[in-house]
Amino acid sequence: MAIDVTLIPGDGIGPEITAAAVKVLEATGLEWNFDHQLGGMAAVAEGGDPMPAATLASIHRTKLALKGPLTTPVGSGFRSVNVALRKEFQLFANVRPAKTIIPGRRFDHVDIVMVRENLEGLYIGQERWVEVDGDPHGRAESVAVITRTGAERIVRYAFEYAVLHRRKKVTLVHKANILKNTSGLFLDVGREVAAEYADRIECNDLIVDNCAMQLVMRPETFDVVVTTNLFGDILSDEISGLVGGLGLAPGGNIGVDGGIFEAVHGSAPDIAGQGIANPSSLILASAMLCDHIGEDDAAAKIRRAITATIVADEVATRDLGGTASTREFGDAVAHRVA
Repeated sequence: MAIDVTLIPGDGIGPEITAAAVKVLEATGLEWNFDHQLGGMAAVAEGGDPMPAATLASIHRTKLALKGPLTTPVGSGFRSVNVALRKEFQLFANVRPAKTIIPGRRFDHVDIVMVRENLEGLYIGQERWVEVDGDPHGRAESVAVITRTGAERIVRYAFEYAVLHRRKKVTLVHKANILKNTSGLFLDVGREVAAEYADRIECNDLIVDNCAMQLVMRPETFDVVVTTNLFGDILSDEISGLVGGLGLAPGGNIGVDGGIFEAVHGSAPDIAGQGIANPSSLILASAMLCDHIGEDDAAAKIRRAITATIVADEVATRDLGGTASTREFGDAVAHRVA
């Protein structure tokens, strides 16, 4: 039976890296039914809406989406197309794995999964201006919201992920020493959930600034990291930097009833159409999609193929020190998968 997936090529380099990812997925031997839809500036150019109703309807139907980078139109009233998607589909968990692929670099043994709460915290966008001494913009205020329900859901997801993927430790990251209520609630709930898994999964907690330092000093001591929205946004990019940057960093946004998998880097309009973009992030996101639907063998094949292509075959794009084009790299990975 064919697997229905909403395919959103996106903007800039998006169509190029999406084509490579599709070729790799098709090489797995699974039967895919891709429903091509628009998003971002490509959708604005077509119909004036960065997230058309047809795209949303497709994702509601398929429960699965693979998307390239989307550009949020400036001055459109949209805070972020990606944030809008997370809210629309209640994608509460952002999952960002980072694993060393190329040996011999500064960090050889990084294998960290960041699990970030996606719907709460400061990113809810509850902000306001307060007048000070006649200046209507004299003070800006922003509200951070942490709920017991949201904290428990994301921490439990992290522990269940650890169990499913045979991980050994979960680290709770917080700022409860200063943010007594919001971060304090997250930490308290996290510890409650951790107690339920004490016989299976080790748990520790770190203040976010200490975590940021430890990640670059002792990255090998981390396994699964779970934290709130803002902290997760920052730390996930730091973790990606440990393994070579965003070009090797996939992401998945998971909800109760579906998932959207993506390249986490931007649309890079400055190199769009030149055929030099690294498609690894979206190819690895495709592997995450396979994991999500229970096609573990296909996911493993894709990951092994990426590593073999770069390390054994010495086929790499320019950002990784090679000369391969986007298409050549995608073809090489697909050949390995097949």
